[in-house]
Amino acid sequence: MPQIAQIAATYASQIFWLLIVFGLIYFVIGKGMLPKIEATVDARDKKIADDLAAAQAARSTAEATEAAYRAKMEEARAAAMKAAADAKAASAIEAEKKVKAADVVLAEKAAAADASLKAAQARAVGEIENVAVEAAQEIVAKVSGITVDKAAAEAAVKTALLAA
Repeated sequence: MPQIAQIAATYASQIFWLLIVFGLIYFVIGKGMLPKIEATVDARDKKIADDLAAAQAARSTAEATEAAYRAKMEEARAAAMKAAADAKAASAIEAEKKVKAADVVLAEKAAAADASLKAAQARAVGEIENVAVEAAQEIVAKVSGITVDKAAAEAAVKTALLAA
């Protein structure tokens, strides 16, 4: 069969050129392009690792800043509560002083009013005695027609008032 004898001659040159093309492709891609791709991948991996390290450092810094912020806030809150308690105590003391001063003033006014009331009462009792003396004199004069002197009428009124 003549076709089989030609296979070796025909395909041998094709196989030769196939090996040369694959060799060229291997050297062009493997030695020319692959190192560039590997360098890009390595640079990207290094950039990602650096970014992750920077993010971790920023996170640590943020956590430390937050802890310091919280500590300062607690300190400020404690100081504010102490200031409020101090102000409350001071205002309570001041209010107590004002109440005591008002109590003294009211006690003085009450004593003055009591003295004034007692004086008015004494005047009223004196007036009542005078009216009673005059009334007793007039009643005795109208009923019996006798005039009673003022000293006798006063003695009789005082005796009647003490008995009542």
